[in-house]
Amino acid sequence: MFAGIDEVDWASMEHAYGPADDVPALLRGLASADPAERERALDGMYGAVHHQGDVYPCTLACIPFLFELVTDPAVVDRGDLVELLTSIGGIDLGEDDEEELDEEEAEGAANYAMAAAAVTANAGVFLTLLADEDPGVRLSAPLALAALHDDPAGVLTLLRARLAAEPDEEVRFALVEAAGRLALRHGTLAAPVADWLSRLAAEANPPGLRLAALAQLARCAPRSLPDDVVALVTGLLRKLRTSPGPGGPRTRAAEAPGAGAEAAPVTLLGQVRALSAEETAGRAAPWTADLLRTLHAGLDDRVAERAALLAEQLRSPDPWQRVDAVRLSEGLIGGWRGSYAELVRVVGEQLAAPEPRLAEAASHLLEGLFGLAAPAADALAERVAADPGAWVRTWPDGRTQLGSAVKALARLGDPRALPALTAALGRPLVPYDVGPGLARLGEAARPLTGALRRRLGEEVLDERAYDRVVPLLVALTALRAGEAAPEVLRVLRDAPEPRGEWVRAVALRALASFGPAARCAVPELRAMVLRGGTAEAAEAAGALWAVEGDAGAVLPALIEGLGAADVDARRAAAEAVGRLGGRAAVAAPRLRALLRHESLWLRVDAAIALWEVSGRAEESVPVLLAAWAQNPHVRVRVAECLARMRPAGAGSDAARVLLTELTSVRRHNAPDGDRGSHHTYTDEKLLALCRRALLGNTGKEPT
Repeated sequence: MFAGIDEVDWASMEHAYGPADDVPALLRGLASADPAERERALDGMYGAVHHQGDVYPCTLACIPFLFELVTDPAVVDRGDLVELLTSIGGIDLGEDDEEELDEEEAEGAANYAMAAAAVTANAGVFLTLLADEDPGVRLSAPLALAALHDDPAGVLTLLRARLAAEPDEEVRFALVEAAGRLALRHGTLAAPVADWLSRLAAEANPPGLRLAALAQLARCAPRSLPDDVVALVTGLLRKLRTSPGPGGPRTRAAEAPGAGAEAAPVTLLGQVRALSAEETAGRAAPWTADLLRTLHAGLDDRVAERAALLAEQLRSPDPWQRVDAVRLSEGLIGGWRGSYAELVRVVGEQLAAPEPRLAEAASHLLEGLFGLAAPAADALAERVAADPGAWVRTWPDGRTQLGSAVKALARLGDPRALPALTAALGRPLVPYDVGPGLARLGEAARPLTGALRRRLGEEVLDERAYDRVVPLLVALTALRAGEAAPEVLRVLRDAPEPRGEWVRAVALRALASFGPAARCAVPELRAMVLRGGTAEAAEAAGALWAVEGDAGAVLPALIEGLGAADVDARRAAAEAVGRLGGRAAVAAPRLRALLRHESLWLRVDAAIALWEVSGRAEESVPVLLAAWAQNPHVRVRVAECLARMRPAGAGSDAARVLLTELTSVRRHNAPDGDRGSHHTYTDEKLLALCRRALLGNTGKEPT
């Protein structure tokens, strides 16, 4: 074995972490009898030689030796090596990709092409592995053939033939998955694959195989799915829980989630995934999670069916199936618009589950839904009342935050969260999310004004001042608690570094929300305005205008801010100028010049301010709609303006843009993959603003 390995000039090559002279040791480690050594070697191959999917010259040099290992029955864990070869040879750059490559990327693309050619040239090896004695090899070989063999029709024939002889259930699923992969890669095979999968999903076959076939149908031929797919899948899941054999009834020791298990199986369904031993022990059929993920991905924008299927999964007696359903629900609701009341209600029922990970997953999902969590409000309130110990969480560095259930209830504006928020105010370090939580409660939080004032007045303004006072300032801002102006003024004057400018910015917004009740801060605000040319000076000008209402006192500084070198200062000045409305008409030329600025966000701020000071929409709307198309994250800001501007008459460009948004089933911020804590809330707010802009101002804030 490894003939010629020492003749390769490994030292002249590099991998992700430097010279590749360690690669021979890694290759030999893959053949070791020691499981730990094999694992270290495989980690080294993925971590350095094939780092994040990259192909280096040393990766190409490994391919013959990897094939040698794969074909030697004495080598253990050959299935892992088949997967490694599949990954190395399976990268396919399209023509569009190749046209956009720079010189360095072109070199990488050439490596990918050579890797694909080298592995494909030897892909016949994988044919012999379909009947290998090692089930791990048989599990990996079908996808390798589907991804790499140059006779896809012949591969499909072999997959179908092998299915009849294959004794291992998970390998049978891998054969079905490989057929789906063939249909996706080769359009000419789509019809025969769909026909085969439809027959596999028929009544006579075992429930696991039927579920696997339905998952692949959803993936490669969704129009071939039966009309009653939700009822069919839920029935199959029920059979899997009650039928004997693999995936059927378990021993008493494995009935409860968290029971011990000797090993966690590795499944290859969509992607290689190892379940923890703890999770596997409690599952009737561990591979159903992968099959259901594949099914949901294939159903794509069929939101109503996916929601109904998840609601049924959440009614399963199997707690792990319910955990999977909660996780899938998070992806569905966070990525797609739809009607989720029943699904959310059933998610709320999981809060009372004895399995702690199920209850925690449910509360985490509800936390991010804001108003959409309303059907689960009573369940959240019961959870909060029953578990005061979970009201606040403390991190190792001493920071604190509200528990998920408390935060979800507060984000609904439900006053039943008030006891938990009141208790949080008594903590040595107030959780950072108490302020936003109280802000959502609105007038229901008014009785806490006194406690907020006292706490703010007592806080030490040291290097942790930001963590100490910002939650309190946010709450007082939401309550417009002008009586707290003296305490806020102390923070404004004495905020220390680091992050002092951030603390002052929040304090200035609090004073602005107080309006005339903050007159005690006028001297300090005037002094800050006179400094000019900074974002802080613009914020101070906006606060001074809110307190005094004297445009002449702030307009010169704001006009100066519109010409500042710093983009943030210009944005703050534009926003403040807009609040002055027609009193700042003299600033229109400066704002008009900013409509061509390279910063998209500054262009938007300037366009909004220009409309506010001039009352004319014709210059601003094209800028706003162009930004809308360019960056989805600016849409809420634009929609807020359009809802006030009301330029969306029938047939207008604005109306067409708004209608397109409202008829899209995908959330506007879903494609970037960044699921933040306000992801769903932001999209729901956008929808409410679009409706308001089209249908007229109802006077209600979007929820």
